[in-house]
Parts: sequence; C-alpha cells; structure tokens
Amino acid sequence: MASSRLLLAVVVVASCAVGLCGATDHIVGANRGWNPNINYTLWSGNHTFVVGDLISFRYQKGTHNVFEVNQTGYDNCTMDGLAGNWTSGKDFIPLNERRRYFFICGNGFCQAGMKVAVTVHPGALVGTEMPMVPPGPDSTASAAAATTSTSFTASAWLAVAALAVVIAAVA
Repeated sequence: MASSRLLLAVVVVASCAVGLCGATDHIVGANRGWNPNINYTLWSGNHTFVVGDLISFRYQKGTHNVFEVNQTGYDNCTMDGLAGNWTSGKDFIPLNERRRYFFICGNGFCQAGMKVAVTVHPGALVGTEMPMVPPGPDSTASAAAATTSTSFTASAWLAVAALAVVIAAVA
C-alpha cells in the first residue's frame, strides 16, 4: 500500500515538474502577430529565449510566410543561408540550439520590417558566465568547456524540493 502511494506521489510531482519546466511559446508580435511595420527588434528584446522554447508566427496564410536565414539574409532581406520555411499561418518553430536565429518574411515584406532575430540561451542548466559560442562542429564541446559555473533554474529546484517533500511525507 505504501509503495503504491509513493509511486502515485512521484507521478504527480513529476507531472508538476514537467509543467513547471516546460517550454515557453513566444508568439512573435504578441496580439499584433507577424505583420509589416512592427518593431520586432523591440519585441524580441523584451523576451528571453532558452533552448527548448518555441517561437510561433501567426499571420494570414498566403499573404505572408516565414523563412529562417543566416545573418546576411536577415540584414539584406535575401534567402542567403536558407535553413527552413513555413507557410501555414500558424507556425510553431522549436528553438533547439543555443545560437542566434534569423527569420524573415519572404514575400517582399522583409523590407517593411517583417524580420526578427532572437538569441537562444542555455536551458535548465544555466551557465552564469557562459559566452555565446558560434555554431560549428565543436560548439557543444566549446560551450561545455567555457562554462565556469552552473546552476539549476528556479523551477527545477522547486520540482526537486517538492519531490523530496513528497517522498519524505509518504515514506
């Protein structure tokens, strides 16, 4: 009986921990969406992006789209370094790597401001003095070597503490 209560408690706490540590969905432009003449630099500057988050674009299908490009493509509103394209009008793009992402609208609206760049930071383990490492074949090793100190996020500590309390109460 006690072991089944312990298992149930662990499942409940683990479910809560997943909710606390889950990804954030950053809706580009918030309630204004992905449209011309919006300052997306200001929008992205007000958000913190971490590995595992999503960036989502909401726009009128057929009128706009989303292309991931490199910095040259972003700066010049071209398809340089094309890495992906989305056209559904409700696009959810995972930010799975710690790096700088560049997105533009490829239907001629980039020049009207439809472009956004975001910097994605480490996820659950946050390096307090970890500099950005350019993507490359050894970027993971370089990032690990550059870490001088790490700490759990607040939600991860909360999940660990809650699990410890439940186990102590049930045992």
